[in-house]
Amino acid sequence: MAEQRANSSSAAGSAPGTVDLHLDLDLDGPGGVRASLTDALREAVRSGRLTPGTRLPPSRSLAADLGVARNTVADAYGELVAEGWLSARQGSGTRVAQRVARNDGGRRTKRAAKPVRRPARPEPFAPFHTSNGFYAGCPDLSAFPRAAWLAAARRALATAPNAAFGYGDPRGCLPLREALAEYLARARGVRTDPERLVVCSGFTQGLSLLSRVLRADGVRTLAMESYGLHVHRELVTASGLATTPLTVDQHGAATAQLTTHRHSGAVLLTPAHQFPTGVPLHPDRRAAAVDWAAATGGLVLEDDYDGEFRYDRQPVGALQGLDPERVVYLGTASKSLAPALRLGWMALPEHLVDRVVTAKHAGERHPSVLDQLTLAEFIASGGYDRHLRAMRLRYRRRRDRLVAALAERVPAVRVGGIAAGLHAVLRLPPGTEQEVLRSADWLGLAVQGLDSFRHPAVPRSEAADGLVVGYGTPAEHAFAGALDTLCQVLTSVA
Repeated sequence: MAEQRANSSSAAGSAPGTVDLHLDLDLDGPGGVRASLTDALREAVRSGRLTPGTRLPPSRSLAADLGVARNTVADAYGELVAEGWLSARQGSGTRVAQRVARNDGGRRTKRAAKPVRRPARPEPFAPFHTSNGFYAGCPDLSAFPRAAWLAAARRALATAPNAAFGYGDPRGCLPLREALAEYLARARGVRTDPERLVVCSGFTQGLSLLSRVLRADGVRTLAMESYGLHVHRELVTASGLATTPLTVDQHGAATAQLTTHRHSGAVLLTPAHQFPTGVPLHPDRRAAAVDWAAATGGLVLEDDYDGEFRYDRQPVGALQGLDPERVVYLGTASKSLAPALRLGWMALPEHLVDRVVTAKHAGERHPSVLDQLTLAEFIASGGYDRHLRAMRLRYRRRRDRLVAALAERVPAVRVGGIAAGLHAVLRLPPGTEQEVLRSADWLGLAVQGLDSFRHPAVPRSEAADGLVVGYGTPAEHAFAGALDTLCQVLTSVA
């Protein structure tokens, strides 16, 4: 380890107003002098020794102080500018980049000197509070229909019988199940009736209940798409089931592989809009999944998390409509309204209804009956449809702005999965995903890498680099700023 000092006031002629730099350079390291210098500067910024706005010595001065070639310093500066650690402007030299974040009051403030480190496995739902983020899996919370929801709540409370204020039916209140049966048949092609619908506290409770019922029936393995939410995989394994991945390509999950997964008794799919790649399941593969379930006695779990949002294509109906006795349909209000409602629903095959209700009744949380009655009134009055139409238009405009901005500023980045849903997938050059995530983190932009959704059984060598950009998440006033930051991050690899 060679310890070097770069002194801006030394005889080497550093410009006034810069700083003394104490850098530990590993001149014998595998990357040579340039890599060592880049790592040392990055660590000095990351640790807070170099604070935002600090002007660095000119490359000629730093090179003279360190005894290295000027091009070595210039290249190190250039790499860190591309990553977002430094900024360089004509006439003002090279400085430590300004990092900004939102405080609780919404005012722009400088980020603390100690950076927030990205967790090894990012929590998909943790940063929903951020206004400068593109995390997938959440709608624009600022667009929740407060006035219409409040009006529906008042009407529901005014007409609710006294019995509605009791502990309630574990299947969910009847008015909501009736409203859902009509809506799902009309809007999603689901074939069910109120007696086969069970209301739950969001998708995760429904998946947990089904996993436990499947385990009790002797199922040992659940097949899943090779890309999906790790919280779903962990929830399934916590119920005692193993998981095995199905390859996902441009046609969705390769459901033909189910015939080779002989130990799988069920499969979890996102047919309308694969999460996160954004492709719909090909009709032949939809049929293959249903045929496999019918032939083996297996079960298909259909996660229709954002099926209401489509833009450039005809609606893709629910897979459940092909075989209601072999497919469980799971829907949620988390994307259409807000996750805080904790409202989801399952359309079950007849042979599963009693067992799922029994499992749910045994100590499970029941969604608020008042919220159920309000949603029932909201659907029956037409408010739900009106809200969805308005949000479909809002999200489509955002998607168009995202695509246009990327085409103009970073045309090398390919955008996919945009015909429906609330997110897009940006394909990146191989080996650049982590670099982009570091730059985004440095600039305070919340975004997820495609690799964080990969099933652990899928080798990293077979994975593609990309970003999953939830363009539905930012509030309307914050969207333009978040989009500008995203483009700034991507220019480092384009």
